[in-house]
Amino acid sequence: MAEPVRAGHSGSLRAIDRILAAKGIRLLPDGANDPSPEENPGNQEWHRRARAEYALNRWRSGTPPRFRDAEATLPEVAAWADRALADNASAGALLLTGQTGTGKTHEAYGALRRIASGGPDRFELVAVNSADMYGSLRPSQVMGSSERELRRLSEVQYLLLDDLGTAKTSEWTEEITYRLINYRYNHCLPTVITSNLPARDDDGPDLSDFVGARVASRLAEMVTTLVPMIGDDRRRGGRAA
Repeated sequence: MAEPVRAGHSGSLRAIDRILAAKGIRLLPDGANDPSPEENPGNQEWHRRARAEYALNRWRSGTPPRFRDAEATLPEVAAWADRALADNASAGALLLTGQTGTGKTHEAYGALRRIASGGPDRFELVAVNSADMYGSLRPSQVMGSSERELRRLSEVQYLLLDDLGTAKTSEWTEEITYRLINYRYNHCLPTVITSNLPARDDDGPDLSDFVGARVASRLAEMVTTLVPMIGDDRRRGGRAA
């Protein structure tokens, strides 16, 4: 007695049916071997959704719980994300500036989420607060660990550097920042930066004062989208920003 056909064998049957159909023999009824676009690995939209699911999982794994609902709500932030999705190498850097609580970090994670949801061919993300970054890069007893970490931050596809300008400045922090920004500038890697300092201020301290002239020069060429954010501190109202 022939073994009954099991549901799990349907994929194999379709493959056999295509081979037999080339010889004029039909095993399955017409249309039975054509899965719907939702299940069809040969469908471009199916592949895009699969890439998006993978990228969004990577985004979630690199995003703190407080920002898991982040969205790019500002048109210029969304436009930068769309450019990065369309042509990764030409996206440049997105710089969000403004006082504490104006939503810079929320928009930054939202921009990266928008890229991921678009289904890019590749998606790698490291998000780090600048103070934590400098702490992890200080010389340690483990030979070469600081250089390996700097290389990881320099080479990752997408880097979110949060709160640049809040750590205490020194020749060492300026050198580290220069090496990081210079590598990403030279290799055309998209970078998202947030800072409480304005990009330029003739009447007070600005980001150039913190990073130094060399980094400021690189940032001026690297940043393709500058978004000054204004408004009240949203954290005082209980909303993550």
